[in-house]
Amino acid sequence: MTYPQALQRLLLTDPLRMQALTAVRELQLPDAWIGAGFVRDAVWDHLHGYGQQPVSGDVDVVWFDAQRCDPALDSQLQHQLSQLSPGFDWSVKNQARMHLRNGDAPYLSTENALSYWPETATAVAVRLTDAGHIEVIAPFGLDDLFELRLRPGPGFEGEKRGIFRERVVGKRWGERYPLLETVLADK
Repeated sequence: MTYPQALQRLLLTDPLRMQALTAVRELQLPDAWIGAGFVRDAVWDHLHGYGQQPVSGDVDVVWFDAQRCDPALDSQLQHQLSQLSPGFDWSVKNQARMHLRNGDAPYLSTENALSYWPETATAVAVRLTDAGHIEVIAPFGLDDLFELRLRPGPGFEGEKRGIFRERVVGKRWGERYPLLETVLADK
């Protein structure tokens, strides 16, 4: 079984994550996905033998529409998702404006935005199609996620490396997931 197939199977058999994916699909947002810890934790919990765990932290909904960049719209969408599925801490961000906050060049799509995220294993997002299939985007692939490697994304290997290190410590991934290997290139 390939890593995308394993991820699809893992999510399709997780009722809570399917509930979140269904809620996001109902909004019919352009280029909309759920990413970050929603996906990463599901895989790492599984690989550590923890079984299906509740979604911890926020549910990061990322979408892309360069014509609707008002942050108030993201707040409105969060409210809509809270009404559709109140059991989650929703975080909605239109990636068409997030480059401004992050000091990057303008993003071209949600997948392009993910290529600027701090960790390769976190730069993964999924969505539920109308046909009930799970689609996956992962600009760095799924190897690091499934092989339990915590590695900075390309933008966090140089001057932003400290941000990567702070995230590793602050999120306590090493304590939660002791099989993780942190990979840092010497620079």
